[in-house]
Amino acid sequence: MSRVTVHTLDNAPEDSRIELKSLEAKFGKVLNIHGAMAGSPVVLQSYVALQQVIGDYGTFDARTREAIALTVGNADECTYCQSAHTMGAKAAGLSTEQTVAIREGQVDFDDKLAALLTVAREATLNKGNVEDATWQGALSAGWSDVELTELTTHVALNLFTNYFNHMVQTDLDVPAAPGL
Repeated sequence: MSRVTVHTLDNAPEDSRIELKSLEAKFGKVLNIHGAMAGSPVVLQSYVALQQVIGDYGTFDARTREAIALTVGNADECTYCQSAHTMGAKAAGLSTEQTVAIREGQVDFDDKLAALLTVAREATLNKGNVEDATWQGALSAGWSDVELTELTTHVALNLFTNYFNHMVQTDLDVPAAPGL
């Protein structure tokens, strides 16, 4: 059970309502993560701001963004994020089998994506540290240094939501991701 109130549009703080209404429109309902974030406008506003910057300036397509989220969610053991991003990844064109492979770190269907996700997983597991060979492997696979530095924002956003879910114990309100 969540440690914090999961707000609705009716009881959310005023400074969270516009963003919560927008998220509700996007997802068809107020997801528990967003309702829980709404209790602290700084949390919800920070989440929305990072999403907006990625949407405005990011170079990764939806499939790649979801794959990054699945990788970070798995490495950080966030059940909520793995479940939510499994849905998002499927909507972005990945199969259920591919979402499982991504979470397991065994991406054999796209070498370039695998190299990027290796950087994301290593950074997540090692407090941002990535071996030179891993970085070089991603460059050799076709990623630019600009894309690899952008990856830090995606990892940070996903760690933000993972940590939030861990701290407040967000109740799962989306279908559970397949077991590994």
